[in-house]
Amino acid sequence: MSVPLVDAHHHLWDLAVRDQDWITGPALAPLRRTFSESDLRAETAAAGVTATVLVQTVTVADETPEMLAVARAGDLVAGVVGWTDLTAPGVADALAALRERPGGEHLVGIRHQVQSEPDPDWLLRPDVLRGLRAVADAGLAYDLVILPHQLPAATSAAAALPGLTLVLDHAAKPPVATGELEPWATRLRAFAALPHTFCKLSGLLTEADWRTWTVRDLRPYAGVLLDAFGPDRLMFGSDWPVCTLAAPYGKTLATARDLTRELGPAEREAVFGGTAVAAYRLAVPAPEGAERPGRGRDGG
Repeated sequence: MSVPLVDAHHHLWDLAVRDQDWITGPALAPLRRTFSESDLRAETAAAGVTATVLVQTVTVADETPEMLAVARAGDLVAGVVGWTDLTAPGVADALAALRERPGGEHLVGIRHQVQSEPDPDWLLRPDVLRGLRAVADAGLAYDLVILPHQLPAATSAAAALPGLTLVLDHAAKPPVATGELEPWATRLRAFAALPHTFCKLSGLLTEADWRTWTVRDLRPYAGVLLDAFGPDRLMFGSDWPVCTLAAPYGKTLATARDLTRELGPAEREAVFGGTAVAAYRLAVPAPEGAERPGRGRDGG
């Protein structure tokens, strides 16, 4: 590859530092332990992944500085998607303060658990749109973790904010387990029609039946993503360790490769590295002997 192999979406947490209150019930019990950077490094080394994007898990301000410290301490985490209160009047100052912290140069995006907001139009609230403009002004991307019914609001927000790079996590969680494509596919295509939107090829495994899924179950959804966004706006993310509910890290990556096997070499390089580097403006070295890609971020 002429670009590094990038995992654009994973998490880390230490239950001795902070509870992950979303990990409830017997089905999620395998996740109720600490997952450290060293645990991740063992997986990425075996898979050939050389750069990652670490993404927030809880709406707690202290988590973001902790993630920046992880990125600063090693050479694996190239970017951090953190959290700050978008609705706070001082959101611009909060973003600047994060940038000034040790490791602040690794901050590449912000995310909020919009999927948990009861208002389907939460993204269109005036205070939220003001916060999103501050994210754009700071030169950061915004990760969208939403459900299919929230896609119309995300599309309207994206249309109102042409200067903000929006990255859709987990393809808005389509109903893979039931095999339904609509209305998710139509709503997703409307979002993808805006040129400053990106999407992660991530999370499909855990939207399927964890015990019985096959690549065939995922292929229709991956096909919609590839057709709607194209390789230059689609990026691989493992969603580790959540993915381990359905498959280990290596199988998760292999599945993504299988889902994109019909792409040409340059297109595959985009999905598995170039798109993430461009969307998040990651400062990562190219593989030895390869030229560094010179693309800027769309809409940034």
